[in-house]
Amino acid sequence: MAEICKQWAPNVWAYRAKFITSCEATVQMFLIAGAIALVLGALFGIVLAVTRKGGIRPNALVFRIVDTFINVFRSIPFIILLIFLIPLTRAIAGTAIGVKGAIVPLVFGAVPFYTRQVESVLVGVDAGKIEAARSMGSGTAGIVFRVCLPEAVPGLIRVTTITALSLIGLTTMAGAVGAGGIGSFAINYGQNLHHQDIVNVCVAVLLVTVSLLQGIGSFLASRTTNRKLFRPKLHTRKN
Repeated sequence: MAEICKQWAPNVWAYRAKFITSCEATVQMFLIAGAIALVLGALFGIVLAVTRKGGIRPNALVFRIVDTFINVFRSIPFIILLIFLIPLTRAIAGTAIGVKGAIVPLVFGAVPFYTRQVESVLVGVDAGKIEAARSMGSGTAGIVFRVCLPEAVPGLIRVTTITALSLIGLTTMAGAVGAGGIGSFAINYGQNLHHQDIVNVCVAVLLVTVSLLQGIGSFLASRTTNRKLFRPKLHTRKN
């Protein structure tokens, strides 16, 4: 294996320690930022779906505040967002470079996108099932967690996969401004030093990663489609 690497990617082999470190940095950024974006995006998506006009519990003020926040950060290109958030990133993480410095802008870049995806999936849940749950005495939380989320599992898996793929791209883009990771390695040791084999290997690694994530997401979505993963128990109110 070593001989093959030396033959086909000599510069990658020469900088193999830095390449491994860059891959580890990308994984760290993806997992940390992804976990935070998953929680916040799901929360905001639920809030938008619930409080929108015609939702389970409409609230124009809450919807407008969250909707405006999401729209503002969705409209800013990520490379500009990286620069714009430098003061906030330094205040929160203590640095604007490296893995720690990339987490804040990655979260701000991924959360609005995932929020809209979650909102669209939840809004698409059959209104008849929501009304049936309401007529049986379920409150807002019961409808969300016992009806909407279980019914939306296949769609949520699909949009989570899409967001994960988008986040891979954001982590790579963050490397252009000193965040580290594969993007930074490809630019600093590949493009800047005119080592095409480094660029090729980085592209190949990203392609394999994206293909694996897409495959896992598609498999899980197909396994949960038309299957009752959850059997919600709707409790009636006692008079």
